[in-house]
Amino acid sequence: MSQPCPPDWSAIDQVFLDMDGTLLDLHFDNHFWLEYLPRHYAERHGMDEQQAREELYRRFAAVEGTLDWYCLDYWRRELGVDIVALKHEIRHLIRVHERVIELLDALRARGKRLVLLTNAHRDSLNLKIRETGLDGHFDRVISSHDLGLAKEHPQFWPRLQSVEPFDPARSLLVDDNLSVLQTARAAGIAHLVAVRHPDSQRPERQAEGFCSVRGVGELLDSLPQ
Repeated sequence: MSQPCPPDWSAIDQVFLDMDGTLLDLHFDNHFWLEYLPRHYAERHGMDEQQAREELYRRFAAVEGTLDWYCLDYWRRELGVDIVALKHEIRHLIRVHERVIELLDALRARGKRLVLLTNAHRDSLNLKIRETGLDGHFDRVISSHDLGLAKEHPQFWPRLQSVEPFDPARSLLVDDNLSVLQTARAAGIAHLVAVRHPDSQRPERQAEGFCSVRGVGELLDSLPQ
């Protein structure tokens, strides 16, 4: 079973926070990639929607966990679809999870360095920042595309170290992606927290082997007063 276990904040200087599913409701992304894009693709190519969905899901699975999976330029080339324009059409679904802003402000007030660390392509990141203003609550915002490696890649953390120096023993990563957390653990990141309910419209997930919270806002309750 997942084991809730608040981190020892006195042992943490730097906090890396994922965006989609951790700070933002993953419903936007799941709906876009699994429903909205397949529907548009089917209409564009005169296909049955289920057929289009199966074709796209097959393509997604082939690159899952790589930088291409997160790259809007890649999918624009592969599918011949203006992905950014389509995302703008449903931007009203972009939502910040509960208590996120309170948590970010509380962490900064306690002297923690906050870094938004996302696999999102810069075009997607910029859209979400415009809709939420999240960047104003961080010391730095980094996309894995800036580094040329997805967060799942074993060399991601060494490459991050070269542009954002950190002490692994005094750093925390909060993420809803267990593969990313496993890579961080292998890289020596001492404090790891998994988010079990990234998508408000889907069931809670398990987070075997990691300290976990249902939603990142719960961490607010563990901060020293």
